[in-house]
Amino acid sequence: MKGKAFGKVAVMFGGDSAERDVSLKSGSAVLKALRAAGVDAHAFDPRERPLAALREENFQRVFIALHGRGGEDGALQGALELMGIPYTGSGVLASALGMDKWRTKLCWQAAGIPVPDYVVLEDDSDFAAVERRLGLPLFVKPANEGSSIGITKVKRAGELRAAYETAARHDPIVLAERYLSGGEYTVGILGSGKSARALPVIRIVPATEFYDYDAKYLRDDTEYRIPSGLAGEREKEMQQLALRAFAVLGGRGWGRVDVMLDEAGQAYCLEANTSPGMTDHSLVPMAARAAGLDFGELVQKVLTEARLG
Repeated sequence: MKGKAFGKVAVMFGGDSAERDVSLKSGSAVLKALRAAGVDAHAFDPRERPLAALREENFQRVFIALHGRGGEDGALQGALELMGIPYTGSGVLASALGMDKWRTKLCWQAAGIPVPDYVVLEDDSDFAAVERRLGLPLFVKPANEGSSIGITKVKRAGELRAAYETAARHDPIVLAERYLSGGEYTVGILGSGKSARALPVIRIVPATEFYDYDAKYLRDDTEYRIPSGLAGEREKEMQQLALRAFAVLGGRGWGRVDVMLDEAGQAYCLEANTSPGMTDHSLVPMAARAAGLDFGELVQKVLTEARLG
């Protein structure tokens, strides 16, 4: 399917989440690429327009380039299901699970997929005991935010409570997670079900303390290694792990799974992203390019996967 065959397409970006700025960049890039390919694509910011306009203006597909709450947490997906308009990416359940780091971990643990040791923090937690259990450094993160918003790397004893309070400003569910020192990797995924394929693995080497918001979107000194440096068989194993992790959540269309290695080289799944970024710093476009897909081909491939159900 190409060009006008997609029908009238709404590129949904902007929104009200903490990731609005990133979404505006992603959506603008997607809109430009679709129009260049001859697609009848239109900008649609749900902060500025009611969703009812999708029906009123006879949109036939939606490319979701929203990030964070209201865009990749199942809420928008549910509305589009009720409206009967096919959309890109995962459905309601997988989107909701993927946005929630805690419930993602619970699903993965039940399926036997390795995740780093973690503790759900509360205001009355024994923070000193958590520090002893997980060791230092450790990471503290809100369960329902993306783009590393609200994340703190705790390096010294006694700092966990302050990190918890920072994360709790973004979400009532806060996780403390063991730090793994063997390297950070990400695996992009295209397709659904048995036709899903993993893109080349990227190793992420930030120049900052960790891969935070600035390292992801603002700095130019973050290093992205493609090839990843993993031996061929190890890379295949990581790709298969990511595909399985994505499938357990019910992911479809496209997405990304982040993976960490410990000092012994054991792989652990960190989280899944069901609406990955499409900015000039984003990972799925980098991996797609390494696999021979330019940005225009990538966005058309994602749009081809748009569906209901």
